[in-house]
Amino acid sequence: MRRVPATAKINLALVVGPRRADGKHEVATVLQRIDLADRVALAPGSHLEIRGFAEDTLVRDALLALATAAEVEPNWSVRIDKRIPVAAGLGGGSSDAASALRLANETLTEPLPAERLHELAAGIGADVPFFLAQGPQLGDGDGTQLAPLDLPQDYWVLLVLPTRAHKPATAAVYEAFDGAAGFEERQAALRAALDEARRPSDLAALPPNDLATSPLADELRELGAFRADVTGAGPTVYGLFVRREPAEAARRSVASWGNTWLTVPTWYG
Repeated sequence: MRRVPATAKINLALVVGPRRADGKHEVATVLQRIDLADRVALAPGSHLEIRGFAEDTLVRDALLALATAAEVEPNWSVRIDKRIPVAAGLGGGSSDAASALRLANETLTEPLPAERLHELAAGIGADVPFFLAQGPQLGDGDGTQLAPLDLPQDYWVLLVLPTRAHKPATAAVYEAFDGAAGFEERQAALRAALDEARRPSDLAALPPNDLATSPLADELRELGAFRADVTGAGPTVYGLFVRREPAEAARRSVASWGNTWLTVPTWYG
């Protein structure tokens, strides 16, 4: 049995545009892995079995898609150990699916090439292809068209999941979005900020999340974060700090808001 970490992500920026012909929205998003991770273990089995997380659907979908594409039976046994909060904007389910997809592909007599895995991942969820890649990525189109980014990685990330926060399904959040006007200008501003990003503090120039806001982001900036925003469709809020000590102090200050984690960027899960 092979075990791998399935890391979480934050959206350092999320610019949302008009609805496409396929019903999805155009987006431009900056995706960054962080060192908060589930654990996914996979071994050959007599049938498809997924243990440890009863709410899983994406891992099952990923392995069924792989079996169909490879023309094999989905005979894998998977265990998911959850550490990433569910439905929090951190991509835990997508990361689990990508990890299982990669592990299962390695068990095949003729593994599928990376390009085909990317196609399968894109059919499962918009964030899944990102978790097959290394390093920060710019997601365009529906979010599955990826381009690697050279961004600073030397900062601390404080995550806050507010108590009793409830997020509608991500699809419902996009469905309610009505701010597509000016997408090209916001997309251009995002790309310009990325071109100038050399130091961690340069990430402050990235445009704010189009889908979600939180007063907690303002609180984190007042506590010393050089950037703070909601990740994905929320409800988790992140603050970026140059040094650990201010990040730990901020964590103590906002502890009453909800669950918190202090972590760092990471290149690969």
